[in-house]
Formats: sequence, structure tokens, C-alpha cells
Amino acid sequence: MADARISMYLPPDVNPAQAAIAYGCRALPKLNEELQSEDLVTRQKALMALCDLMHDPEYVYEAINIGCLKSLKALLKDDDDMVRIKTTEVLYIMATHNVGRDGFLEHDIILALSTLLDDPNPICRENLHQAYKHLAQLPAGAQGIVNSGLITSLVWKLQKEDEKVQELILDTLAPCLQEDATEALSTHVVPFLKQKLLSANDNIRSKAARTLIAVSIPLEGKNQIWQHDVIPILVHLLTDKVEEVQANAAGALMYAAVTTEGKYAALDAEAIRPLLELLLYSKVSKVRLNATKALTMLAEAPEGRAYLQLHVPTFRVLETDSSEAIRRAALTALKVIEWKP
Repeated sequence: MADARISMYLPPDVNPAQAAIAYGCRALPKLNEELQSEDLVTRQKALMALCDLMHDPEYVYEAINIGCLKSLKALLKDDDDMVRIKTTEVLYIMATHNVGRDGFLEHDIILALSTLLDDPNPICRENLHQAYKHLAQLPAGAQGIVNSGLITSLVWKLQKEDEKVQELILDTLAPCLQEDATEALSTHVVPFLKQKLLSANDNIRSKAARTLIAVSIPLEGKNQIWQHDVIPILVHLLTDKVEEVQANAAGALMYAAVTTEGKYAALDAEAIRPLLELLLYSKVSKVRLNATKALTMLAEAPEGRAYLQLHVPTFRVLETDSSEAIRRAALTALKVIEWKP
């Protein structure tokens, strides 16, 4: 007579919410077929399984080749919230890989995703901005977002989304505006970023200052930073408790002080003293480098040069800094400070 025995092995790990994955090379084609199913549960399960597979770049490459992106684009318009959430999640996971970002550009995923910028589900929107953030890390991806005409929408979303999504938007805008800030400068980006510089959130202050660096590269951006009285706020942020905020504020000041108006606005805001303190006390190379370059810009004004001539020994110390970039910046600063007509 047979005895009842309990197996020594654990039961198989079966997720009832996820589609069973076919064996070998049939796995992704089967999931792609299920993505196109008229049955809602089938689509949901296929998306759950796809989320797990897309962490592997080899699967991402295969998924793109068999046409999964076309199926995913169609699912972005699905009436079911869960389908749209998991579709955007699949896409942002794909965007963490270079092959996925290339696929986005080839299959026009940027504009397809943009249809969900006003989606009523916040998770959907967060996943969308995660995808854009990763895509913008690729210069061609950042240019693709700019060329899609989405900068205006992203700038306005800074006023409407919660802080977590605001951080993602700022992470997207910074590299995009390095490519081309024209559209942003015509949509009040500087006043919006000025407001974010005053945020109680450390990350938002830091990322807003970083985005201002990109904005201030073109002349129009430098002019707007001066015209909108952003420079006194940047000077205040030089004493921020967060070192990344200090570094980015000094970097934005460096660009803004290229123009004569920017130089004198920074001098009027007494920027030299906190910048010198960063040189003396900051242990972060990025902070010291940006502060040195900002002081070099201010030294081009006669008043700034006269003040900084009293602090030449501080720059002499930087000539022996462990960072080669800082040593070069210090030499340039000394040439400007010690220049005589």
C-alpha cells in the first residue's frame, strides 16, 4: 500500500499574475502574441512577465527585433490602468539599456509616450518620466526629446507634478538643454527654475541649479538669469548645507558671470567671499573647481580683480591641488587676477 510522503523540495515558484514563459527562443514571440490578445488578463500577465525579462539587454535586443515595441506602443492607448502602468514600466526598464534607447529612437517611442503626459494615473506618469530620464543620458536621446517638441510640456510639468517626478523631469531637462535650450528659454524656464532653487528638497535644489548650468550656456540664457534676479539666489546657495548644491550653484554663477551684467550682479550680491570660502574649506573637487572658475570670471571686472589680488596666496595653494583640472583653473585665475593694463 502506498504511503503519503511530504516532498523534501520546495513547491515551484508560480506567480498567478504572470504569464508562463515559453521555453528557449519561443519565449518572447509567445509573449508578443499575448500582448496583442483581446483578453485583458492575458495582456496583463504577458506584461508582468516581460517586465522581468527586460532587465537582460539580450532579451531587450530580441524583443525589439521581433516587434515588441510596436505592440507596446499600441498598449499605451489601452483603457485599462494596469496595462498602461506595466507597459510604461516595461519601456522604462528597456530604456536603462543602450540597445533599448536606440530602439526608442528607431521606433518613435518618444512621441508615443508623450500621449501619457496627462494620464490620470500618477504611476503611469512616473514611469514615463523614468523612461525619458534614461533616454536623455544618450546625447542622441536628449536631442530626440528636443526634436519631438516636448521641452515646453516638460517645463510646465515642473509646476504640476509631485517632487519625485519633478526630480525626474529636471534630470531629463539638464542634458536636453545642453543640446538646445532655445525652446525652454521661450517658455519661462528660468523663472520656474528660480522657484525650484528655493525648494526645501535638497535634490530639487541641486538638480535645478544643474539645469540652470545648461540654460546659461547660450547668451540668451545668461541674460535671462541676470534679468530674473537669479544670481542673488545662486550666491545664497553657495553656503548651502549640501555640497552638490554648492557645486552646481558655483557652476551656474560661472556661466552667468561671463557677461558684464552677470559679473556686476554677482559682485553686487557679494559672491566673492562665499566663493573664496569654498576654495579654502570644501573637500569636494567639483566645488573647488567651479568656484575657481567663477572667481576667474569675476576677476575680469576691475573691482573683482582688485579684491582678489589680496587673496592671491589662496590660489597659489591650489597650484599644488591633487586635481589637475583645479591646478589648471588656478593658473588661469592667477593670470587674470595678476594682469595689469
